[in-house]
Amino acid sequence: MKKRYAICGVSNRAMGMFIGPMLKTFNNHTEVVGLLDIDPKRHEICKEKFPELAAVQQYGPDDFSRMVAETKPDVIIVTGRDDTHAGYIVSALEHDLDVLTEKPMATTGSDCRRIMDAEAKSKGKVTVTFNYRYAPIHTKIKEMVLEGKLGRITSVDLNWYIDTYHGASYFKRWNRVREVSGGLSIHKSSHHFDLVNWWIGQKPVEAFAFGALNYYGPEGELNPKKEDGRFCSTCDVKQDCNYYTRWSTRSRDMNIKDDHLGALGNMRPTEAYSNYRPDACIYDSEINIEDTYTATIRYDQGALLSYSVNFSVPYEGYRLAINGTKGRLETTEFHMPARVPFPTPVQTIDYFPMFGSKETIHVVHREGGHGGGDPVLLEDLFLGPDPKRPYTILSGSEDGADSIGTGEAVWRSVKEKRAVRIDEVLSGKLELIKS
Repeated sequence: MKKRYAICGVSNRAMGMFIGPMLKTFNNHTEVVGLLDIDPKRHEICKEKFPELAAVQQYGPDDFSRMVAETKPDVIIVTGRDDTHAGYIVSALEHDLDVLTEKPMATTGSDCRRIMDAEAKSKGKVTVTFNYRYAPIHTKIKEMVLEGKLGRITSVDLNWYIDTYHGASYFKRWNRVREVSGGLSIHKSSHHFDLVNWWIGQKPVEAFAFGALNYYGPEGELNPKKEDGRFCSTCDVKQDCNYYTRWSTRSRDMNIKDDHLGALGNMRPTEAYSNYRPDACIYDSEINIEDTYTATIRYDQGALLSYSVNFSVPYEGYRLAINGTKGRLETTEFHMPARVPFPTPVQTIDYFPMFGSKETIHVVHREGGHGGGDPVLLEDLFLGPDPKRPYTILSGSEDGADSIGTGEAVWRSVKEKRAVRIDEVLSGKLELIKS
């Protein structure tokens, strides 16, 4: 029997990650019965893209209860702007419905506490779609840890690099406003913190961090003109903007290229939404988030994480090392090789036993988004977890909260210049602080 799904947030992620596969690959198991979004144009675009949904009911942001009553979904998929996640998740749980939510589950530790409290009273269950876990390299790392190849994990070094194509996109869109995204230590780094939490099987306890806005915002050193309110499509100085000219073949091209606008297809930024443009200037004074972090995280079983992330680097990828009492592993990823201005190797894992010879492990890579993780995640979501897999990989609300609690602790540490405990953040008792 097909499960019935309603979508809260008709975003590009909703259409590309969920609706498309549900209609094509998993159509014998899933049925989309409702669409909810604040912008009627998003409903229109979705139904143009997927004519099969022409008769599906559509709703506004205040119509959640009516949507549930009329469409009788089994599961709510939450894929709207980050600050809308918690409200729809809690509402779904109050209706005893299961929830699939895009990361981050929420934007604050306080909202994580609301979700976990609501889940404890509900028949519904929250699943957070951490697709990075499913990439073949990442599952192999998890398996090596579980096999005991590293012994007891003592420390992790993770340095993540976001290139000027992808990194700049966060500063053109709503992500640049902390009040709706939680900042990049939550919106983006929650992915990274979840990976480490899952790999080592330990819970984060405390964070100390530094952070800054180095590249974007009005004081960005490459800002060609200090003036708010510009948009890439119509900017009169875009030919002087290094971030624009690096990725646009013609300085007068109206089709802005970046990591997220590509999902709009042939539409221009002004055509995809009613009252919102995703091509705002990366040097606006509205920007109130950081683009650079370094952090140290302490875990409950003694491991220490040294983490950094930078959102304006000439290439994209990460460098990882995990140390334990029996050995060490290392791996380096160069993401999107077509955007890297030099030859890149296939990603492998180097394993160094404490008293033996180095081994290089080659992993079979897969097609699909997020390093080949998306297709396998979708199978687990819509067909059930793989019964042959000897470990848990789907994430629940506690996993989602741990990643967000770490991200908020990082930001609070930057602002308050102190070590911040994750349980303090997730208590729901801390006051919000201004950027």
